[in-house]
Amino acid sequence: MSEPTTVRELRPGDRERWAQLHRGYTDFYEVPTSDEARERVWGWLLAHEHGLVGLVAEQDGGVVGIAHVRPVVRMLHARVDGYLDDLFVDPEARGSGAATALLDAVRRLGAQRGWRAVRWLTSDTNARARAFYEREGASPTPFVTYDLPTAP
Repeated sequence: MSEPTTVRELRPGDRERWAQLHRGYTDFYEVPTSDEARERVWGWLLAHEHGLVGLVAEQDGGVVGIAHVRPVVRMLHARVDGYLDDLFVDPEARGSGAATALLDAVRRLGAQRGWRAVRWLTSDTNARARAFYEREGASPTPFVTYDLPTAP
């Protein structure tokens, strides 16, 4: 029988497994990412740069999922809330409760920091994730996200 999922902050010893999961995440979304960029993100997470907090889900002594969350200023509401940049669970561990444990940890972190909400993006074609988020109490927003290139 499996042990329950535990969630904790990233540690230096998680580097290799984190990189595997991060690669799985970027591959899933078909976002080419260099090893250099991955190392930069890893450094940010360990140093808590930009307010980043890296979380891992563990089952049976192994890391099976990751989440990255940070504060974000909400100008319309004159407050700081949370932003979940990434949530990824190893495909072999999906349906095991790891994603729920990570989202619960994000929710607790937000409550500890006084955030009223945590916001994130997902692909409109990621039906499984969208259904999961809505089961967990999250609601889609009516906003469309844009990217404006800053250089030619």
